[in-house]
Amino acid sequence: MLKIIISPAKKMNVRNDILSYKNIPFFINEAQILFSYMKNMSLEELKNLWKCSDKLVQENEQQLRTGNLKQNLSPAILSYEGIQYKYMAPAVFEEQAFIWLEKHLRILSGFYGVLCPFDGVIPYRLEMQARFHTEKINNLYDFWGQKLADYILKDCDCLINLASKEYSKSVLKYIPKNVQVITCVFGEIIDGKIKEKGTYAKMARGSLVRYMAEHQIENPEEMKQFDELGYKYKEEYSDNTKWIFCK
Repeated sequence: MLKIIISPAKKMNVRNDILSYKNIPFFINEAQILFSYMKNMSLEELKNLWKCSDKLVQENEQQLRTGNLKQNLSPAILSYEGIQYKYMAPAVFEEQAFIWLEKHLRILSGFYGVLCPFDGVIPYRLEMQARFHTEKINNLYDFWGQKLADYILKDCDCLINLASKEYSKSVLKYIPKNVQVITCVFGEIIDGKIKEKGTYAKMARGSLVRYMAEHQIENPEEMKQFDELGYKYKEEYSDNTKWIFCK
């Protein structure tokens, strides 16, 4: 089975006005451990953990103090509000596209580990590269270890990597030999080299997920027909593990 991994977004909101969540995240116990650790941290410790402005620290601390991992939940796919998710535009999907997403798409998360699209979440702030600097938890890559890959790759023979390096490396280091990995790169050819620009790449990743869901893609070869936002697949720059789409 084909599976796709994508990154989360920093900006989140509660969105249970369109569709309800279906399941509690698989790694809810691990998330509860991280949640409890953060709740016991001082404002200064949270600032060092989150590495964001004082305003954002105060906003996220308030969410942390009043939040509950089992209340006021909304589907993960609708809760993230970054560029990638805006171009994916899941709020306007038809039912068949949602069914495809739930089967094939997995969202990596420093806090929840891995999320299926309709797992119930609350707004949180915790990037995968964050460091706790405690005896029990230092960095999240060690905290999560191989369990994220094991969960995602069950019944998977082809993994489409649309996640950033920060998130994808939590999975890619544990790939077994029987699983094909295809990393999609969206860039421009400048002086004979592929240059990827962050914002445009996020837009393209979201558009590709939408394209795959709408076309119910099961064979990765069908991805090569993607031609939105001016991008086209370039065979001459691609190989078995890296597929290049250029403007």
